Amino acid sequence: MTSRARVRAPELHGRSWINTGGEELGLAALRGRIVVLDFWTFCCINCLHVIDELRELEERHRDTVVVIGVHSPKFVHEAEHAAVVDAVERYGVAHPVLDDPELTTWKQYAVRAWPTLVVIDPEGYVVAQHAGEGHVHAIEKLVGQLEAEHEAKGTLRRGEAPFTPPEPVAGDLRFPGKALALPAGGFLVSDTTRHQLVELAADGETVLRRIGDGERGLADGAADVARFNEPQGLALLPDGDVLVADTVNHALRRLDPATGEVRTVAGTGAQWWQGAPTEGPARQVALSSPWDVAWFAGRVWIAMAGVHQLWTYDPETGTVAAAAGTTNEGLVDGPAAEAWFAQPSGLAVAADGGRLWVADSETSALRWVERAGDGFAVRTAVGTGLFDFGHRDGPAAQALFQHPLGVTALPDGSVAVCDTYNHALRRYDPATGEVGEVSTLATDLREPSDAVLVPGDSEGTPEIVVVESARHRLTRLRLPEDAVRVEAVAHRTQRAATEVAAGMLRLDVVFRPPPGQKLDERYGPATRLVVSSTPPGLLAAGEGTGTDLHRELMLSGAAGTEGVLHVSAMAASCDEEGEYPACHMHQQDWGVPVRLSPDGTDRLPLVLAGPAEGAEGAEG
Repeated sequence: MTSRARVRAPELHGRSWINTGGEELGLAALRGRIVVLDFWTFCCINCLHVIDELRELEERHRDTVVVIGVHSPKFVHEAEHAAVVDAVERYGVAHPVLDDPELTTWKQYAVRAWPTLVVIDPEGYVVAQHAGEGHVHAIEKLVGQLEAEHEAKGTLRRGEAPFTPPEPVAGDLRFPGKALALPAGGFLVSDTTRHQLVELAADGETVLRRIGDGERGLADGAADVARFNEPQGLALLPDGDVLVADTVNHALRRLDPATGEVRTVAGTGAQWWQGAPTEGPARQVALSSPWDVAWFAGRVWIAMAGVHQLWTYDPETGTVAAAAGTTNEGLVDGPAAEAWFAQPSGLAVAADGGRLWVADSETSALRWVERAGDGFAVRTAVGTGLFDFGHRDGPAAQALFQHPLGVTALPDGSVAVCDTYNHALRRYDPATGEVGEVSTLATDLREPSDAVLVPGDSEGTPEIVVVESARHRLTRLRLPEDAVRVEAVAHRTQRAATEVAAGMLRLDVVFRPPPGQKLDERYGPATRLVVSSTPPGLLAAGEGTGTDLHRELMLSGAAGTEGVLHVSAMAASCDEEGEYPACHMHQQDWGVPVRLSPDGTDRLPLVLAGPAEGAEGAEG
């Protein structure tokens, strides 16, 4: 077996434990088991992918492996304990979770990115660290080696994992995601956590029928046998059918409202990975966490949250294609093919049909797509980037949201924004001032994730029905509402800045192919590294794209200057043995806060895959 660094795993410290029945866990009690720490935060789509990837590993090795989620928040809302408890239930997390709002354990393990997986052997030593998603195949091989090694040594202890599921809660909806106003009245709601669609009467409360049997899965057929996997977005097609973004199935499903029949029209059921086709017959092209759908410019547009892009689906030709975004995560405007998004999660078409509004959740931004010549362009109305968020009204250039998931076009040309982590409904009016104005329409709307317009009262005053996801209900509000005056609050992501020296800084992305794999150089370089900074002036040299995972950066600024290094790394590997070796893609984006200091380090290591560097445990 490959030799491993003997680094004693630091103890797990945080505010409290979830899914343990009130018991506090320690590594000493887990000695003899293989422990996989999953550092995650519930806003992060890549983290949600990893939770799903881990399900089969947990099941296959249930008597030897204990997965422990370490929840390390990015947004202020994610530091609320109740919100973490909700997220654990919402996403079906079936293992213990340590709520670590102060990032105590994150710092002890020198983690720099969401998600990060750390493997601890049965004797309590860290043996591997992987940043990003797609590493479970490698971890499974390592688990097999550890099982054999420690079984032979007598240091493996088998048994059930320390997991106590939450008590089931009654109710018609459980963490609903999106809603659609039906032409005949009433609503169709994606009941996300229960893996169903629910048709409600016009009162928004009375259940008329359920579509899907309520079990997690991918199955077509009649309403009582079809299966979904955390469905989200809903869109009405011109022929009256409904298109469903079946998020965790990485698929689009088509519902016939008259019969309740469900069929899959796009996606393979597998997640899209770098290098896979980005256009072609819809059932032959993989998708990645489609979160919302909307009919715009003669086809369906898809908020492809999993790869930070917008795709399109053409029902006439049965094809899909990437339409906007590069898969790099961030906020960059321009021609659609060159723009950057960060988990687009909500779509709405402007009343005049000229714009497709986008809730770009990880940049806390409101953006739009419009025609530009023979193609499309992407613009930003509100938002500055990945690390600035808050609740601030006023001119759009200074306004702030916090992880919005939904947008709704209003009749007057303005936009209602479900400002999810601020628990508010906000309004952007592009006609006010030179850059538009943001106001608050309503507060105390627990995690609003979508909203739809309805005709309203007999006087014709429109109303808006909001999906209060964390209150498990639809809530009706009159429009226009008097704006709610909210004291302005601004935040930046709270992670300790790395002290670095001004001048030359060596960036090392550590990648070691997992056991039994080698770099895949059959079609050219197997690695790619993209580096940029905020502010741009922080990097005097070293910005751009290259194939080497090591880069000499020149940092510019006086002592005390702060900024963020944006690093995106990718590596391709393939199995060393077998007639048809499987290929694997490893990719991760980091946003590393840095502060220039005369005593700062001149090397910045980031682990993509391989032995853990820098955990603050004692050497064994």
